[in-house]
Amino acid sequence: MITVRDVESFLYTWAPAGLASSWDNVGLLVGDPVREVKKILTTLDITESVVEEAVQTGADLIVSHHPVMNCAWHPVQTLRSDDRQGRILTGLVENRISAICMHTNLDAAEGGVNDVLAEKLGLLDTQPLTEEKIGRVGTLKCELPLVDFTRFVVELLGCNGLRFTDCGKAVHRVAVGGGACGDYIAQAIALGCDTFVTSDLRYHDFLDTKELNLIDAGHFPTEQVIVPELCRRLQAAFSAVSVSTSISHKSEVIQYCI
Repeated sequence: MITVRDVESFLYTWAPAGLASSWDNVGLLVGDPVREVKKILTTLDITESVVEEAVQTGADLIVSHHPVMNCAWHPVQTLRSDDRQGRILTGLVENRISAICMHTNLDAAEGGVNDVLAEKLGLLDTQPLTEEKIGRVGTLKCELPLVDFTRFVVELLGCNGLRFTDCGKAVHRVAVGGGACGDYIAQAIALGCDTFVTSDLRYHDFLDTKELNLIDAGHFPTEQVIVPELCRRLQAAFSAVSVSTSISHKSEVIQYCI
């Protein structure tokens, strides 16, 4: 029998809890550690639609990247049905669906978010962007004009669009940071990058950065790349368990971005 704790333990061998930022909340956040798992749903975020999908498909466990509660943007002080987060948590508990969340530890882990993102964009000889192993830096096989590279990013990440600024350099040495990594622009410059692909960049990030091209490809596209990998690894580790990727959350985000 495969239990929720078995799945959590496996995920921690890939992305140890010690890699998580101090403010983060990772691991089993909702549910019974000893409950049997027969079906897992993987997703970037646990939304109301994802919970409903889990109910309809009979999933015992949701594995997500973003924490469902008690982190920088999802503090829990109440559990009420007239609150969006309260409805999500109540839906999980009432339907006995467990939730495991692997966030900044999975950003930093080998083979995690940033390694998958770097591989997706064709970067070679990668190394961590920061001392905490957030982000990656690598080189393209050949130099590309910035406009060609932006089209490449849109196609490979499935973006509906992106924002970028041109510092006048061709693209060859590239930093990537899945999700909001604008705080690491200085590190990308220090490591000799000509381009940085990340998301949630601020107006002044574009205005003030002259040393490298900045590309904001969106939070969802730069992190969604990990969900198929989560699904693949879980299915390989637990062949007796059915593992699938949520279609609900992707539809929500695509509709939002258009």
